[in-house]
Amino acid sequence: MTNKHILVALVQDRPGVLNRIASTLRRRNFNIDSIAVGHIELPNLSRMTIVVEADDAKIEQVRKQLDRVVEVIRISDITYENPVAREMVMLKVKATPSTRSEIIQVVDIFRANIVDVSPDSLIIMATGDQDKVDTLIELLRGFGIREMSRTGIIALPRGGAGPLTIEENKPLRHVVEHAPPEEENLPNW
Repeated sequence: MTNKHILVALVQDRPGVLNRIASTLRRRNFNIDSIAVGHIELPNLSRMTIVVEADDAKIEQVRKQLDRVVEVIRISDITYENPVAREMVMLKVKATPSTRSEIIQVVDIFRANIVDVSPDSLIIMATGDQDKVDTLIELLRGFGIREMSRTGIIALPRGGAGPLTIEENKPLRHVVEHAPPEEENLPNW
């Protein structure tokens, strides 16, 4: 049985890491539902949240393969750890004088924010779990969505120390200075 799995990885903040991880998933024929990457509290490290759909055995296999990528410090499947998972969406919605107040009511119900107002549209920003974001999009679709951008899911496990928690006194594996990748000898046009 396939489920959506949330993989989180602590990675070195270096060029090409995202490409190597995406290529590993592609080679294993995984479709990435979402991927989000951002800096964390420690310098030169980033946290990557990847959502893929597969059965538990395939996820464990790909997790082990991703763990072998040199720049991956730690990787964990937090799907069954009851994570707090959220995503953000920004929508540019067509708004006329007659529909503007109705759109504002929908925005208020979803605790979203209007971040830009123009004579013919509103830009709405909302955060929440995937179901909340999907429901808001469906309700606003009736007014006419002109543009939309979603961040993808980011997640943290609930409670105390999570699987990617860094202890201050312990060194991180893989965090060594590597020589920069050799530049290709391309013609200087």
